[in-house]
Amino acid sequence: MKRVIRQATFVVITAVFISATSASALAGIPFFSKDEMPSLAPMLDETTPAIVSIAVKGTQTSKQQIPEMFKYFFGAPNEQQQERPFRGLGSGVIIDAKNGYVVTNNHVVNNADEILVKLTDGRELVATKLGADEQSDIALLKIDAERLHDVKIANSNDLRVGDFVVAIGNPFGLSQTVTSGIVSALGRSGLNIGGYEDFIQTDAAINRGNSGGALVNLRGELVGINTAIFGPNGGNVGIGFAIPSNMMKSLVDQIIEFGEVRRGLLGIIGGDVDEGLAEAFNSEVNIGAFVNEVAPDTAADRAGLQAGDIITEINGNGLTGFNELRAKIASLGAGAEVVLTIIRSGDEQKIKVTLDAAGPSQAEAKEMHPALEGAQLSNAKDGAGNDAIKVDGVIERSPAASIGLRAGDIIVGVNRKRVKNIKELAERIADKKDVIALNVKRGNSNLFIVIR
Repeated sequence: MKRVIRQATFVVITAVFISATSASALAGIPFFSKDEMPSLAPMLDETTPAIVSIAVKGTQTSKQQIPEMFKYFFGAPNEQQQERPFRGLGSGVIIDAKNGYVVTNNHVVNNADEILVKLTDGRELVATKLGADEQSDIALLKIDAERLHDVKIANSNDLRVGDFVVAIGNPFGLSQTVTSGIVSALGRSGLNIGGYEDFIQTDAAINRGNSGGALVNLRGELVGINTAIFGPNGGNVGIGFAIPSNMMKSLVDQIIEFGEVRRGLLGIIGGDVDEGLAEAFNSEVNIGAFVNEVAPDTAADRAGLQAGDIITEINGNGLTGFNELRAKIASLGAGAEVVLTIIRSGDEQKIKVTLDAAGPSQAEAKEMHPALEGAQLSNAKDGAGNDAIKVDGVIERSPAASIGLRAGDIIVGVNRKRVKNIKELAERIADKKDVIALNVKRGNSNLFIVIR
């Protein structure tokens, strides 16, 4: 009985509070309408004009292996290439109305010959792609039009698990669809979606066609770009992923300034921290990035990082693990200054680092040879301290994965001739017209990976 009375009292108090609150005060709260009813409509009225629909057309090249009998009898090549037209739909976000900048996912506009942007007022505009980053799945478009609306970009580092968020996009071609949920997790990685993963996870429904759309907070500020779903049949099961707005903005700023993404490089090899590792290194913190090795003459080396350090924060923001550190460093760009919080011998220290420029992106690796598409490469050292090329990552089911390359491989030669850096690797591959044999060190083993 007492419990019922308490509940009734709470309802009365709540009702009195709402009735006593003026309509003008409620108008300042984005989820209250003029009728004093909880609603996201006031916020969406301001935000949805910045969310666009994207339609693309293009051609895809597919390769078909020719059976050996036809090759020998008719002199056919090993494979034939076929070009097939394709169409696709996705979403985008206007982040700068004055300059007509629209952000979307790279996979939405990749290989597109024509990109058409449709605004909420019905206008259809041809867009130009200014640049893209395949590893983080970000692309920047430009449209020329007046009366555009943009969205304010929030600091995604302020997000917390449990914050309410709203996903806006065009799933299955259905324009201006809005779903709501919460932030389910932060710093998600290891999904094999791209080379650099630091995703916001949300249970707001995200489906096909939402790619490139907006994830916003209750103030209508952009906190992420919707990019992927986790589901057995490509449908929503309450697990969706978005690229944090800070990561997106860093990459877009580089594309605007340089026409490309210029990744930052710290120069360490490491892994995640667990309880056992933390105990062994006298650290009360059992989450973060552990430094296994510091490469000589790198940003980390010059800043004084040491093997055995545990990195717990970057620019004052906590880290969940090594992959999150790697993604944040790469997106900040070459020349950026960062402050790392580390634990060394049980003591907390702060170290300022100016990032180096990283090696080629996946796109540049693909330009060396189509079989290398999906590999992320950087200049590094082999086990003996000699100059070589390190495979930082390989996207699952990519051509690079199919030929047998793995993350952590060290490429030391081409057709038994030594290569010391990415430039030499590219030159040697360009000289070989037939079979290419990459000399690879994998742990304590030496092997050849053959490209035909």
